[in-house]
Amino acid sequence: MGEFFDLTHDPHGGVAELVLNQPQRLNTMTPVFFSALRDAVRTLDDAGATRVLLIRSTGKHFSAGMSLEVFSDLDILETQDARRRLAFQRNLRRLMDCFDVLEQARFPVVCAVQGGCIGGGLDLALACDIRVCSADAFFTVQEIHIGMAADVGSLQRLPKVVPQGVARQMAYTGERLDAQRALAAGLVNAVLSDTEALRAHATQLARQIADKNPLAIAGSKLALSYARDHSTAESLQQMTLLQSAIFDSGDIERAIAAWKDKRAGEFAALAATPQE
Repeated sequence: MGEFFDLTHDPHGGVAELVLNQPQRLNTMTPVFFSALRDAVRTLDDAGATRVLLIRSTGKHFSAGMSLEVFSDLDILETQDARRRLAFQRNLRRLMDCFDVLEQARFPVVCAVQGGCIGGGLDLALACDIRVCSADAFFTVQEIHIGMAADVGSLQRLPKVVPQGVARQMAYTGERLDAQRALAAGLVNAVLSDTEALRAHATQLARQIADKNPLAIAGSKLALSYARDHSTAESLQQMTLLQSAIFDSGDIERAIAAWKDKRAGEFAALAATPQE
């Protein structure tokens, strides 16, 4: 894990922090990175103590995307016959799963971006709930420059975050969306002056989320994710079932008391999920 990122967790505040730690490699993503990220997020989610995850990086760029090592095993990438095409599909789906866990986690994920958020870096950022960035940040669908369509989530998630025209122009041209344009398009929620200010803002945002009832936060994330991909009628029906499952009068009493006293509430952690 430490080969790709550092992971820390505050057991009292509930904030976990995952920091990409390969600035000399522009935080590029090797094949093993993906499974390491997947396993780390699942472990946090299964334990139940994490209330929010903050993802950030070190160095000039957030991430330059997939390492060329991903493309080095041409035998795996060959699609000359039906069997290889089937294997290709299976391997790609497993790669997608490694970022899907960020959406599937019970806790929200905040992504703090400085410098370049390129290719696979954008795939990662888009799988997070909230993105903030520094003034020098830029976002690009890099894959089109090397003759391929982006295939680990950007083309599926980007049009649900920014207007269709913006998403399509980025996908077709590979142009860079700078921080201010990203803010105007809704890709990020805030632009901070520099990396230090970015980290402080992202940390404060994470703590603000972590202070809330984790059961209500998990339910809100489930509802929002479902509503994104379903009709209003379907989403309302889902909400009737969801609310009946997560409604806790004790938590509500504690939350109201904390709100009146202008302090953080005290809530039990989510139940741990048994390991497979």
